[in-house]
Amino acid sequence: MPLKIDRLNLMLGIAIVLSVFSSFSVMAAKVSFKEFCPQLVGQWAGDAAKAGEIPRKVAVTGFCSHDQRQLILSVSIGTRAPFSETWWFREQGDQVLLTYYDGVAEDKQQVFSLYRQNGDYSLLGEGVVNARPALIQLLFDAQTQTQTQAQSQAQNQAGGWQWTQNIQYLDDDIDRYQLFRGIEMTPVAPSP
Repeated sequence: MPLKIDRLNLMLGIAIVLSVFSSFSVMAAKVSFKEFCPQLVGQWAGDAAKAGEIPRKVAVTGFCSHDQRQLILSVSIGTRAPFSETWWFREQGDQVLLTYYDGVAEDKQQVFSLYRQNGDYSLLGEGVVNARPALIQLLFDAQTQTQTQAQSQAQNQAGGWQWTQNIQYLDDDIDRYQLFRGIEMTPVAPSP
């Protein structure tokens, strides 16, 4: 009997994964990493927190390689670890390989597919979080800010990103993503 239940749970998990990916792909389109990489270059600052925690100030620095096939995001200052976190994204065919390092634990790697919808970017992958199978989403939600007329005649300009790290456990009945951590990325103005 346990074997039949395990197979049923596996089939149910596969059905959930397929329905989530297919419903997201209807709303979003796969995009090239070369489109995504330069969008996150620069100096950013804001608050960051895991769900239920008090936000801390962080600084994020983004570097894109010359061939636009590699992106490094360094998150520092308000992290728990004594070192900066390093998020190294690399294009690998039509997927993106992420290597994450916090200066303390061993490197973690995850493979994602990259999508775009309405100016937002979403990296979707399947992995393990807290020893549980999960869908993992790294969502970069484009923020806009209104400028004064003295600054520009344009109504809006890019105002940064809201980077959320979301999970959906595959062994759970909840069929939506849960916020794991959020990082506000507001552009840092260059000093005069």
